[in-house]
Amino acid sequence: MEKEVKTAGDKGTRYDCLKLENQLCFPLYACAKEVVRHYKPFLDALDLTYTQYITMMVLWEKKEMNVKEIGKNLFLDSGTLTPLLKKLESKGYIKRHRSKEDERNLIISITPEGEALKEEALNVPAEMRKCICFGKDKSSQLYELLYELLEEFDKAK
Repeated sequence: MEKEVKTAGDKGTRYDCLKLENQLCFPLYACAKEVVRHYKPFLDALDLTYTQYITMMVLWEKKEMNVKEIGKNLFLDSGTLTPLLKKLESKGYIKRHRSKEDERNLIISITPEGEALKEEALNVPAEMRKCICFGKDKSSQLYELLYELLEEFDKAK
């Protein structure tokens, strides 16, 4: 994804589109990487990776979902989710079982241990707000723009 190239007069070249500074995708990538890096110490204390954390967030809210629904919520494919869910199950936070109605459907349920982890994770958002001092208005604006972008990607599928 490119941003609009701003050049002074005709001084731009046809290769300006290949400059890193003209890419919208690069600051998105770099910011995402930095945000995850800031999460790391808080999630290390919970023995979770960022992807495991967001999976648990969905399960704390829904309690039980099939793998396909989790993937849709998190924009993750089953190849990414399968090992992640196995790891969360080995930690005792979730249970995986086949649907009685359709054996092809793998259902993920949160366990009491997984629910208890929610209490330990309660401080993570507040700690992250301390790390990313962006202000409520700018944060809200960025949030809305990013979700608009995700909707556009979803439409393009």
